[in-house]
Amino acid sequence: MSTAAKSHGMDGTLVEPDWPPLVLDEVRSLLRQFPGYDEPIEILSVSPRPFSAASVVKANGRRVFVKRHHRSVRDKEGLLEEHRFLEHLWTHGADVPKVLAAASGETAIASGEWTYEVHETPTGIDLYEEAISWTPFRSTGHAHAAGNALARLHKSAHGFAEPARKPRPLVASFSIFAAKDPSAEMNRYLAARPVLDAYFQGHDNCDQTLNLLAPFQAELLPLLPFLAPLWTHNDLHASNLFWSDTTDRAQAVAVIDFGLADRTNAVHDLAHAIERNIVEWLTLVNDPAHPDAVEVHFDHLQALLAGYEQVRPLSDDEATALAPMTALCHAEFALSETDYFLSVLHSEEKARMAAEGWLVRHAQWFHSMAGRRLLDALRRWADARKANASGAARR
Repeated sequence: MSTAAKSHGMDGTLVEPDWPPLVLDEVRSLLRQFPGYDEPIEILSVSPRPFSAASVVKANGRRVFVKRHHRSVRDKEGLLEEHRFLEHLWTHGADVPKVLAAASGETAIASGEWTYEVHETPTGIDLYEEAISWTPFRSTGHAHAAGNALARLHKSAHGFAEPARKPRPLVASFSIFAAKDPSAEMNRYLAARPVLDAYFQGHDNCDQTLNLLAPFQAELLPLLPFLAPLWTHNDLHASNLFWSDTTDRAQAVAVIDFGLADRTNAVHDLAHAIERNIVEWLTLVNDPAHPDAVEVHFDHLQALLAGYEQVRPLSDDEATALAPMTALCHAEFALSETDYFLSVLHSEEKARMAAEGWLVRHAQWFHSMAGRRLLDALRRWADARKANASGAARR
């Protein structure tokens, strides 16, 4: 493994990667299967993202993005779930990278313990290449542009009617708090993931989380019938966007990395965008005793929402659902990440950090003064929209 390769750590530092970086002979062997992407081949970059190995590669004068997954994380079937969604988005005008097919017609290539995929690199600039989730936008202009991009994606996603994904590590699903009985649904979720289920037999993290999030689930429950199912990205951080230029007014010109995608709803995806970009959770990682020290970027929040509604206005019910959904949306990915650390990496230390840090502490934070301020701001925003619409109707 190259000593130069580093990966984003759970506390925001750079660490040794869990997966070995791609090497030239490996990439050469893979790209021989893709017509027109043969020699000369050069690896231009090594991605710092932690859950796979990926690089931008120059092949026969063209740039492509090569990603390698361990088959326990994404086998061919798991990747094809994502590729079918990307194909739908591509054919419906979304600004997403095209997945390339090998001469065999396959887009997911299995080789030993690995599964590979190759994408065209999007136009634009990878402006946030080194940024990790839970770090903010550089400007309100970028937040507004991200909202625009997410709304465009949601419009393109309509009509993709595949069912929710099968149980897999590292998917941001929405089932537990979409149920009338979250406790029973939590038990079903765990039963489908035996290693995770066994771990939580000796820990009360799930019970704590259900109790902490119960008020928000009760707030969301009457609104659930008005949230139309939709396949969504579920990880719209600034680093999963390509940008038109390096200025503070840059536009988002492409959306990348659909690894967490699943059938949820538009509000769930928008809540994830808030959770990923607006709240500086890494402060809580490094100083859990002071939850009110976690910064919330309210100017970016307003810009993100305005950008989204410029393209796809929310219904009143969707807007009202956004506050409780923002408190709830993190839970299933925290569980999925815990499962990944246990069943794939076999790291109880990392699993404990996800289960206690992400799952429980994030739920606790929404009861802190800082967390309540964020949710109250979203509730006021939803109320103001209704009042403005009512006033306009009377005029």
